[in-house]
Amino acid sequence: MYRRNVLKQKLLAGQKALGCWAALGSPVVSELLALTGFDYLLLDQEHGLGDMGSLVAQMQAMSATPCTAVVRVPWNDHVILKRVLDAGAEGVMIPAIDTAEQARAAVAACRYPVAGIRGAGASMARASNYGMAGDYAKTAGDELLVILQIESALAVGNIDEILAVEGIDMLFIGPGDLAASVGHMGNMKHPEVAALIGHAEKRILASGKPMGTVPHPGSTWQDMFGRGYAFVNAGSDVSRLRDGALADIRAFRAAQGA
Repeated sequence: MYRRNVLKQKLLAGQKALGCWAALGSPVVSELLALTGFDYLLLDQEHGLGDMGSLVAQMQAMSATPCTAVVRVPWNDHVILKRVLDAGAEGVMIPAIDTAEQARAAVAACRYPVAGIRGAGASMARASNYGMAGDYAKTAGDELLVILQIESALAVGNIDEILAVEGIDMLFIGPGDLAASVGHMGNMKHPEVAALIGHAEKRILASGKPMGTVPHPGSTWQDMFGRGYAFVNAGSDVSRLRDGALADIRAFRAAQGA
């Protein structure tokens, strides 16, 4: 369902947005989470389960709510992006952007010619209400939220050049892969990792663009907003199911003396 992108307008106005990661590929779970009031769901097609069919079903389940559907694609690939955009993604998150050249390619894949290279198939796409949203091709670029992920030391080194690329709405710092890129997988508190994250934060904030991330180990989503982030995930469908179940099991076993 084509509609005004409330999330994008909120972020560009300097407001904060709280979301939830959706990795299970379940339309029912996505519907439930969207109905709770999150500003967005991050529908993960990189590491999450699901395919194009389940992705469309997730977005259909969310369409009756104000919650914005942001899709993380598996890679910076214009063919994948074309399909996800035609399916109706209201925002896209593109992983592993290391250079300004890669950033320009990502933006071009999200724009119709002559501004980009997106295939002109809007008349049949779910994104345009199957051709019934007559202004779709003219306005889609303005409504789409384009988020690029900064996930390596190389990306941090190129941060200013990446930020200068026209058409980027937000940069999202991926602390896990960033730590792994310098040999400290799982250790986001290592001084080298902390310094890279700090430098990226400083440069993004100085640019005036919104900045996103996930809560770092030992930090909460409130802490991340306090550090200047505008787009933060409060857990995931997996963590909410897993942690709630584990808490009940631990309490039960403790009560039974097991």
